[in-house]
Amino acid sequence: MAKQTNKTASGTSTQHVKQQNAQASKNNFGTEFGSETNVQEVKQQNAQAAANKSQNAQASKNNFGTEFASETSAQEVKQQNAQAEAKKNQNSSKYQG
Repeated sequence: MAKQTNKTASGTSTQHVKQQNAQASKNNFGTEFGSETNVQEVKQQNAQAAANKSQNAQASKNNFGTEFASETSAQEVKQQNAQAEAKKNQNSSKYQG
């Protein structure tokens, strides 16, 4: 019995098997990716992430204002300004005479 090229001992064409494997590889990747990705869910997650980002940015602005306001006493600043003005006037009158 003469050996035929491109065939296994059982008579299967190796070229045909290679083509089938290559085709199956391409199809499986697309099918697997498609079955694992829910487009609607991804869109929903993206929208939620954008909303959270916007909300966090707004909260960050508000926190800065609140923090600044809680650390600054307007009455104390006015008092310090008045004292500084009084000292300034006092010092300038000393040197005018």
